[in-house]
Amino acid sequence: MSKDDLIDADGGINATDNRVATLNRRRLSRRHRVGLEAVGIGLFGLLTIAMILFLLAEWLRGSVEPMSLLYDQYLIIGEWIDFALGTIVFEFGSTWRALAAGLLIGLVAPMLGTFLIHQQMALIGETLAHTAFAGVAAGVVVVAFTGWGGSLILVDLGSQGGLLFVALIVSALGALGLQWLSQHSNSYGDVPIAIVLAGSFAIGTLLISWSREFAPISVDIEGFLFGSLAIVTLQGARLIAVLSVLVVGIVVIHFKQFVFITFDEEAARVAGLPVTQYNTLLVVMTAVVVVGAMQILGVILVAAMLVVPAAAASQLAVSFRETVVLAVIFGQLSALAGLIFSMVASLPPGGSIVVVAIGIYLLAIFVSNRSVQSMSIH
Repeated sequence: MSKDDLIDADGGINATDNRVATLNRRRLSRRHRVGLEAVGIGLFGLLTIAMILFLLAEWLRGSVEPMSLLYDQYLIIGEWIDFALGTIVFEFGSTWRALAAGLLIGLVAPMLGTFLIHQQMALIGETLAHTAFAGVAAGVVVVAFTGWGGSLILVDLGSQGGLLFVALIVSALGALGLQWLSQHSNSYGDVPIAIVLAGSFAIGTLLISWSREFAPISVDIEGFLFGSLAIVTLQGARLIAVLSVLVVGIVVIHFKQFVFITFDEEAARVAGLPVTQYNTLLVVMTAVVVVGAMQILGVILVAAMLVVPAAAASQLAVSFRETVVLAVIFGQLSALAGLIFSMVASLPPGGSIVVVAIGIYLLAIFVSNRSVQSMSIH
């Protein structure tokens, strides 16, 4: 064998060794990523379960003695947290209720938002938020004219928190109307969204202005527009908990079908999937989540919780499943950090949560060094 052959052979061996070393580093990095994601999901999962238990304890503490004791334990933990931070915030049940609602929204909103941004439907959350605002106004008018302050299973229609139940119905109907308008009009794709967005908010402002003189319920307009911890009532938080469990269950059961439709709708139709029904279900679930998130984020900022954590996850994830996992982690981290900051600094919760979420998004761009175009393709 000549000297040149030996050099070529040695170079080939070195190139092979380099490729093997690169693959090993990638596998090691992948294992670290999976491990960190598992830890993050585990921690936030336990925290979410703890918050659901708090809502259950707050609901049943007047009738079930163990729940009353459990509720008191949460307040004791809050006193210790206040002692450590030098604050007077976490010893109140309303604080824990707001944290529970925020973490639940941080779970379900990015989960649905991951599907929405890949279907180029990011603005639908903003549209449904305006529809929900019209629903709140409609609830005020219904109570004013019927005089019904009775109770349902979860809510009292005579309270401000009970208005969310009416908003939920109106928002779901608005989602169905938006789907119908998109399918039966010859307008461009985002024109029906713009029409429903503007029309529903216009109806909401008219109804609230008209009902001010005779409505028995005073509505905190600024709270619903910009978000407020004061409007997160026991009924509202309880409604968020039940709806969040339902949404997570539906997404987990039908995850493969939603992914199939998201990335290749035509192939899903050929395969026999009821694409229209699944798209309608996704939009209605988004309407449900938006009504819950409106309490904390407000009508103006609610779409950010659907979009920003999912966009940040898309910068880092290498698969759609990982995108969903990271979106949930980023969403709950944004909700937790933003709510704590807003409580300690006495600032609006919606703006605090969105600023934290955008900070995570910018950090994800810096870490990944991935362009907007490659994120969209990914």
